[in-house]
Amino acid sequence: MKKLSLLLTVGFLAFSSAAFAQDDADVDHTVTVSVPEVAIVDMHTTGASNNISLGFTAPTEAGDPIQVPTANTDLWLNYSSIVASASVKRTITAQLSADLTGIDIIVTAGAPANSVGDAGSTANAVTLNSTTAQDVLTDIGSCYTTDGANNGSNLSYTLGLNTPATNYSNIFIDAGTAITVTYTITDDV
Repeated sequence: MKKLSLLLTVGFLAFSSAAFAQDDADVDHTVTVSVPEVAIVDMHTTGASNNISLGFTAPTEAGDPIQVPTANTDLWLNYSSIVASASVKRTITAQLSADLTGIDIIVTAGAPANSVGDAGSTANAVTLNSTTAQDVLTDIGSCYTTDGANNGSNLSYTLGLNTPATNYSNIFIDAGTAITVTYTITDDV
């Protein structure tokens, strides 16, 4: 008889704790989400190096000017951007490390390939001949272009003569001056 009463007591205690153990029907907690501000650019090449060489071609006929080289399209500009709000936009500029006299470096940025988000708009061909920054890509929001060559904005480089009729006299023999082109991503103000 003692065994039976013990089983009934244990069964009642288990049922009563399940019936009366309810707390709140809901439970909640806070999750804090942070998204970092991002503004980075880099460059990749389909060639051997990010450094390129451009050179004018000598004329074959007396009385003709030097000829501009074929465009170099080996470079791809990759970028990632997270902005504070939809109303904030960014611009990527390019500028030279030194002023040029008589010649221009002309860069054209292609429409961003394989990009996700608001990758912005390309400017027309940009003439670089000074340390003044020129807009290359504008209206960039939160986006990324995918990393590596053949992703992002393809850069086409060539040379030009700035106003040949007046500045041709400023062109001299040069065995190869190295000019650095710097790309910078900044918030529009």
